[in-house]
Parts: sequence; structure tokens; C-alpha cells
Amino acid sequence: MAEASIYQSKPWFKSYEKGVPETLKYEEICMPDILDRTAKQFPDKTALIFQGFTLNFKELKDMVDRFAACLTAFGVKQGDAVALLLPNVIPCVAAYFAILRIGGIVVMNNPLYSDTELEHQFNDSGSKVLVTLDLLGNRMIDLRPKTKIKQIVYTSIGDYLPFPKSLLFPLVGKKKKLAADVKPAPDIFKWKDCIAQYPATPPAVKIGYGDVAMYQYTGGTTGVSKGVMLTHSNLSKQVQQLQAWFPKFTKGTEIMLGALPYFHVFGLSVSMNFSVHMGWAQVLVPRPQPEPLLEAISKFRPTFAPLVPTMYIGMLAHPNLKKTDMSCIKGAFSGGAPLPVEVIHDFEKTTGAVIVEGFGMTETTPVTHVNPFAGGARKVGSVGLPITDTECRIVDLEDGVTDMPVGERGELIVRGPQIMLGYKGKPEETANTLKDGWIYTGDIATMDEDGYFYIVDRKKDMIITGGYNVYPRDIDEVYYEHPKVQEACSIGIPDAKRGECAKLFVVLKEGETATQEEMIEYGRAKLAAYKLPVEVEFRKELPKTNVGKILRKTLKAEEMAKRKK
Repeated sequence: MAEASIYQSKPWFKSYEKGVPETLKYEEICMPDILDRTAKQFPDKTALIFQGFTLNFKELKDMVDRFAACLTAFGVKQGDAVALLLPNVIPCVAAYFAILRIGGIVVMNNPLYSDTELEHQFNDSGSKVLVTLDLLGNRMIDLRPKTKIKQIVYTSIGDYLPFPKSLLFPLVGKKKKLAADVKPAPDIFKWKDCIAQYPATPPAVKIGYGDVAMYQYTGGTTGVSKGVMLTHSNLSKQVQQLQAWFPKFTKGTEIMLGALPYFHVFGLSVSMNFSVHMGWAQVLVPRPQPEPLLEAISKFRPTFAPLVPTMYIGMLAHPNLKKTDMSCIKGAFSGGAPLPVEVIHDFEKTTGAVIVEGFGMTETTPVTHVNPFAGGARKVGSVGLPITDTECRIVDLEDGVTDMPVGERGELIVRGPQIMLGYKGKPEETANTLKDGWIYTGDIATMDEDGYFYIVDRKKDMIITGGYNVYPRDIDEVYYEHPKVQEACSIGIPDAKRGECAKLFVVLKEGETATQEEMIEYGRAKLAAYKLPVEVEFRKELPKTNVGKILRKTLKAEEMAKRKK
């Protein structure tokens, strides 16, 4: 194929922002040592802000060291797994760095998961200690006998609050279901007691740069969740790549909006680890709903805001948007799911902030692509350019090897220093995803002549109707432009004649009404006849992951179950 070598020539370099390097000489430093360095450089600078309570870098390091000493006393050794089941609260950040400090392996878990899902992740990871919230304490005590977990440490939303909130919390916390009593049981400890009891002198542990630092579980939306093995090198090189990508941002200067859940790799790398690396304050938002998000922006004036599409959509639809001054935000970033073009236009028009889209996955720590932030062309609808030291190709959907020409669809494959070691205990699945150092993303994409990449759809979500390939995102984009539509998601449903047809699920904006006929008619002028939805279902909300990704697979499963009845 004439253009087979187009990806080898790396056309994206010509579109890089001035000052962004094509390659980096990486410093071999692990995240706990990065924290130590930042604490030395900016000891009195605010590291964490929670509901107005602040902790500086020196205090954060002290808390990390104390909890690392506590874990050692619990018997946690190098290579042992420790589970965190927490929203974005101060102990989440401190416990994460404490586990890494003693060579432990962090297992981040989603607090909204069911006991069955958590039991799988605790057991698959072999976690020995669990750090969680008092609200989940009793459930976890009951679940513990089914796992290898010995000690449970619990914290409370009320542990770190400014005056007078700290005074009022014991009175209103339980009434508002923000706190709970944890029943007596052996080996149950309060976070604050652990921090008070142990000295800030953990044992010195030599951590290998290539050692596993985390088992980061994939969402499990495609079956049982898999433990992605991320190394200390992956985590460190990712923050170094991010620093290189944003040359105009300097250390010790910005305020990060920590709204992406830290139990998800996007929030973990781009908000938490990157802030520690850069010496920036993090505004922790444990419940990233539109109201708390707008309140955090209004009160704490973050300058760097990585979010997911549903957060932007939610804020745009919220009445408080009109009275929230967004001018503090220098950089707004979106990932985790495709951001509808209409939402980009609306948000930028309303706030004056520019949204830069990117792309990544759990298996890539996660960032592989970002649009240039300043001084480079930002292409709306594109996930941007491969970041420093990241190679990409678009390969044939059938053979997985042949490079596709510019503009033609195929599977996106990626290679770089942020690529995972593999899936824990799953050599076959690792071999299916990692081939010759390339990770097969399962995403259908295209690349334009300037080296910008566009995610068209998930390989498994494609609708085949009458022999035509239909990409659900093409349909979704059309309906996001409809003035009455807040969210849209299409799936394939069985059709006797064409094999499959498209069905559309719609959430209308508040106060709006519409009919199925009206929606189909609207699409008729904008979509090829074979892409047109044959059914439209209106919903109050669509199923989502905790990071706001609409669960197309859940909608499909619900639809199939309904049709079997």
C-alpha cells in the first residue's frame, strides 16, 4: 500500500505546539520520590483543598509517611496489594502515596460498585488491607470474610473540614447520610487514629522502576473487570509526558480541579499525580455533580480543569451556570468519552474557556492523544495528536496489520512508555491486546493529513445494517445538535430484513417535550436513510459509568432482555 509508511513518518510532529518535544530523556524517579521533591521545593504551598480545609505539601508528606509506617506495622510488605475504596478525599491521596512508598501495590476501587464486583477485585488482586469510608464500613466488614483482607481502616467526610463545618458535621453528618457508625469488629481502625499513632518514619524501601505499582481495574462494562498492571515507570513517565505537553504551565503556579474520580486512571494521572509532580494545589470534589462542580469553581478558582463530557453537559444545563464566573479556568480538558461538538461550542460560548479534547484508556495510564493547548491548531471533534514518544497507527479491522491510508477507518493501535505491563493473571487476554509492544485499543479511528486522530466508534459497537457499517457516534452527533436534546445514544437492534437497524435513546433538556416521529423526521435531513433510527425511546437519564461515560452496552443489554420477553 502506497501510504503504508505514513505513520512511520509521524506527520503529527509538524502540528505540535512550539516548545513540545518529540522525544524526552526521562528521569528515573518514582511517584513517592516526586512527592518528597515537591514537598522540599514547595513545603508551605497548598497541596489539597477539601471543602475549604487545606493541607500543604509538607503536611501531606508527613501524613503519607505516617500511614506508610502504619501499613508496615499491619504487615504490608513490598509487592503486597492494598485496596482503596474512596471518593476524592484527603486520605485517598495520602493512602495512595503511602502504599507506593513501601513498595506496595495500589488497588483503586469504585465506591459505587456492588459487593459482587468488589469481592472479585479484592480477591483477584489479593488485597491485604482496605481503606474506605465509614459509610461503607459495615458492608465491608461483612464482605471481609470472603476476601484476604485483614485490616480495614475507615475515614469520614467529616475528618478534614474547616471551622465551623467541622463543628457542625457531628450534628448533621448522619442526618444528611454523610456519616455512619461503624460496628465494632476486630482489626478495624480509624484513619485519624492511625495517623496520630505512627511516626513519620516508614522503613526505606528500594522500589524498582519497572515494578508493578497498581492493579487498575478496567470498568468491567465488557464482562468481568481485569486488573491492568501499571508500573512505577508508567506512572512517572506519564506525568513527565504531560509536563512536556503543556510547556506554558510552570511548577508551583496552578490550581487543579480534582473532580475526575481518582479511582479512575484519568483522574489519577491527570489530576492527582500530575498536580503532585507540578506542585499545584488540588481542589478535591468527591461528588462531581453539576452543583458541587460549579460551587468549587466559584469558591476555589481552579485554573486547570480536566473533566468528562457529562460534567460539561451537566454544568451547561444547570441554572447556577449563569451566576458562576468561569474566567479562572485557563485550560479545560475533556476525555473518557467523545465530546459532542455542540457541547464544545456551547461551553466555550458560555464560559470563554477553551476545551481541549484528548484520548486514552486504562491500559495506557491513560493519555495517548491530546489536542495542542496553545500555539497549535485545535481541531474540534479530534482527540488530537499522539503525545511525546507515542507512536500510533490505524490498521485494517480484519487483519489487524495492514496500515490504512489517511482518512480511512481502521483500528487504532498505540505504542509508548505509558503502555501497561499486561492484565494480572490473564496471559491470553494480554496477548490478544498487546502485540509486539502495540496495544490494540478496540477503537475505530481515522487520521488526517496533519496527524490528527478522530475516534469514530468502538469496534464492538458498530451496527451492520443491510451490509453497511453504521457508527453509532455518527447518529449521536446529529441528535446532540437538536435544540431539545441533552443526551443521545444509539444502538443496533435486530431487524428481519436488514440484520440490524438503529434505535436512539434520548434525554430531553428540562421542560422540553418531543415525539418519536419528530426525532426521526429531524434525522431524515441529516443522515443517510440506512443510518436513520427506526425507534426512539425517551428516558429521564441514561446509564453511565462513574466517570460519566454513557453505557451503550447496558442500553443494548436492556433492549435485548426486553425483546426476549
